[in-house]
Amino acid sequence: MEFWRYGEDGVRIVFGNTIDLEVSELIRKYYFSLKSLGLKEIIDIIPSFTSCLIHYDSRRISFSDFLSLLKKKMENIDAACLPEPRTHRIPVRYGGEYGPDMEFVCSYAGLTEAEVIEIHTSTVYTVFAIGFLPGFPYMGILDKRIYTPRLETPRLKVPEGSVGLAQLQTGIYSFESPAGWRIIGKTRVRLFDAGKEPHSLFRIGDTVRFIAV
Repeated sequence: MEFWRYGEDGVRIVFGNTIDLEVSELIRKYYFSLKSLGLKEIIDIIPSFTSCLIHYDSRRISFSDFLSLLKKKMENIDAACLPEPRTHRIPVRYGGEYGPDMEFVCSYAGLTEAEVIEIHTSTVYTVFAIGFLPGFPYMGILDKRIYTPRLETPRLKVPEGSVGLAQLQTGIYSFESPAGWRIIGKTRVRLFDAGKEPHSLFRIGDTVRFIAV
């Protein structure tokens, strides 16, 4: 584990260098245990695939004292009271007008559309991070049989709810947006609502199953 100063008011904690479930679980533990303290010195905590970025109020606490606080918290990480990961079942319409890249994915993988759908829906995915768009879940780990490269030239926009593949990840576009991922389907489930609390449907550590409809 490494601690890095990140600008004037940030600390980046690196937990590993690979995208895997063990690293993700460690980050989840740290994120929720630190968040539960409600420390006034902390402005924001941003978990990612292999690291956690913490912005703090440098007017309240020095970098060295804040770093000591973070390291001390790591000593008690296993005793943290964590929320149970939630399981989501997301209905998806695959292919056709909903999945403009399905034909490419099938050709690249050497599989039929039915086989791609079967593989994509048979995997239980973990939400590793949320970002890019509000509520956009980065999920994995994608079955290697449908590993797919990103588009060489991103689309200017894809509809809200588009389900995409990129290398060993799958994700859902929470808003209409430019996109470089291969779109294979679409869901009507709303992922982000600023009028509700919490705003995002997903949180890190949640699991997701896709259901073909």
